[in-house]
Amino acid sequence: MNRSTSIKKDEETASNGQTFSLNGKDPGGKLQEGGGKKVELGKKVTLLRGISIIVGTIIGAGIFISPRGILKHSGSVGMSLTVWIACGVLSLFGALCYAELGTCIKKSGGHYTYIMEAFGPQMAFIRLWADLIAIRPAALAVISLAFGRYILEPLFMPCSIPPMAVKLATAIGITSVVYLNSMSVTWTARIQILLTISKLVAITTIIVPGMIQLFKGETKNFENAFDLSKVQLSGMPLAFYSGMYAYAGWFYLNFVTEEVDNPEKTVPLAICISMAIVTSCYVLTNIAYYTVMSAEELLSSEAVAVTFAERLLGNFSVVVPVFVALSCFGSMNGGHFALSRMFYVASREGQLPEVLSMIHVRRHTPLAAVLILYPMTILQLFVGDIYSLLNFMSFLRWLFIGVVVLGLIYLRYTKPDLPRPFKVPLFIPVVFCLTCFFMVFLSLYSDPVNTGIGFAMSLTGIPTYYIFIKFSRPRWLQKALDSFNRMMQIILEVVPADQ
Repeated sequence: MNRSTSIKKDEETASNGQTFSLNGKDPGGKLQEGGGKKVELGKKVTLLRGISIIVGTIIGAGIFISPRGILKHSGSVGMSLTVWIACGVLSLFGALCYAELGTCIKKSGGHYTYIMEAFGPQMAFIRLWADLIAIRPAALAVISLAFGRYILEPLFMPCSIPPMAVKLATAIGITSVVYLNSMSVTWTARIQILLTISKLVAITTIIVPGMIQLFKGETKNFENAFDLSKVQLSGMPLAFYSGMYAYAGWFYLNFVTEEVDNPEKTVPLAICISMAIVTSCYVLTNIAYYTVMSAEELLSSEAVAVTFAERLLGNFSVVVPVFVALSCFGSMNGGHFALSRMFYVASREGQLPEVLSMIHVRRHTPLAAVLILYPMTILQLFVGDIYSLLNFMSFLRWLFIGVVVLGLIYLRYTKPDLPRPFKVPLFIPVVFCLTCFFMVFLSLYSDPVNTGIGFAMSLTGIPTYYIFIKFSRPRWLQKALDSFNRMMQIILEVVPADQ
């Protein structure tokens, strides 16, 4: 996509009377606000904030509500705990691969950027297109629906919550996340830290009583933990699929690499610490559940954490839905913060409208990139079949992550001199890449219709790429896009970032 021209006049007066130089530069060539401050995304993601983004995004509602998919498919308590640990290790392998990519390719954008560097713009656009039209709006809507449901549950207990009330609460939650991300990077990161601490406190309130029960000798549910009579090999791949889905989110720090302070050290360290925290929390929480519930009771429970709290914590159980809602809000906030940077980078690469790579003149946030998912998410929330859409697209996540890690291996041979401050042994990307493609094959085998539909939807990105990006556009279309960029630049008070 050709870069449209920014507003041609040298100065544009903002709505509050301040004047900003849109095309003017200082003698050093730096884009300046009227007061002399550069308009750019600063390096505000420290180690603690990086850990909060990863941990706060990975840990959603699942571990509190229904960590039963792994138990159901693995067939025994011991095997389920083994799968939780194995999936944590495999996810760590993937995270380490992304740590290498994040330190040698110091650009934001995550999957999109790495596919662009390894395999070129067409493959990167297909990934971007699938994210933009379906995957990200649907995924955000699903976790937001969980927030809306559990934030209202204490108010409606013991009655059921009206579906429209859930959707309205969900819309308020999504709006607040978008508003927060639009106003301040610093406050977004600070609130993400608080939300991550709150969900770790919630998990601690489960783990500590559970460990006390374990030390008291409540081990009857662990007897014959590795009884293989109910274990079916055909179910193990599905158990691993559920486990890998539970750990998904370790890649989000790579979406904001350019805003990470000292990324060569911060990215690998944040990823390793985060994965250790998440794996420990997941395994210990499941052990705690088994101290008060048998495998059969856990499978039959609608909300495992609530059942656990009712048995051990009494009236304190009423706060569990609030903790779950806060956990979901943390996932919403961290995910939206990271994903907006992917659209920001895609615009900078010329594959989305130019206004998406512009920065607000005072708040220094990528305002247009933050807003782009909002209308589509709200639309899907009220009129779309979200869960079916997620079924269509679930395999694409692992397909493209596998492609990214394959790109790491490919870059080892095509660009051997690329600086790599952090480098993983070759067997790690090989094992993880095979794992990703195995899960893609599993999706094709278990649900060929929905997987095929999802694959076909993603392939619509190919003609879109050639029509709107690769080939020269008609003059009238280019003129319309330029007018759109100018209009949105004035409305949103955004300017091109300092390069």
